[in-house]
Amino acid sequence: MSEQTPEPTQKKINPWLKTGLELGPIVLFFIGYMRLKDATFTLGGTEYQGFILVTAMFVPLLILTTGILWKLTGHLSKMQVMTLVLVVVFGGLTVWLNDPRFIKMKPTILYVMFGGILAVGLMRGQSYLRHVMEGMMPLKHEGWMILTKRLMMFFFGLAIANELVWRLMSEQAWVNFKTFGLTAAIFAFFMTQGKVFQDYAEETDEAS
Repeated sequence: MSEQTPEPTQKKINPWLKTGLELGPIVLFFIGYMRLKDATFTLGGTEYQGFILVTAMFVPLLILTTGILWKLTGHLSKMQVMTLVLVVVFGGLTVWLNDPRFIKMKPTILYVMFGGILAVGLMRGQSYLRHVMEGMMPLKHEGWMILTKRLMMFFFGLAIANELVWRLMSEQAWVNFKTFGLTAAIFAFFMTQGKVFQDYAEETDEAS
């Protein structure tokens, strides 16, 4: 009889360290942009705006912090992997082509992908969100389906909002939106789902 190899479990690390590794690159991107937004640099005969230089520093920083997070926890979520891949691809295109539009489109594509994945699961009668967050929020099947539908629409809404901001507003407005607006919107979304958590909470049989 062959023995099954147990799947690696995620290691626990200090929550402040985890938060710092996840949000640190974004905060440093904002600080770097505020310091260099009006600067112009000439490298190899080509002029680069401060935004491009900050993006060039942001990509390897995110690779580094994600690698540290994986080393410490032994685990990366699919969302973290997708985010890293898109940042590398679109951040690289931004620097290579000296065109800030690519990194500005990254959140749009990321949220469309997230919403699309959830939509595929819903069409199959499943909640892919449940596989990611079940340990944090034990809900009944109906609750997961409701929450997944709402999050799917929320992701599509964020994609539309990002397109409107970067196409119609200033670069400074987009950086503020990317740094603070998207994070605050996601936090606010889950804060407003209290009734779903209350009505569809999974009951545990303490007697057993």
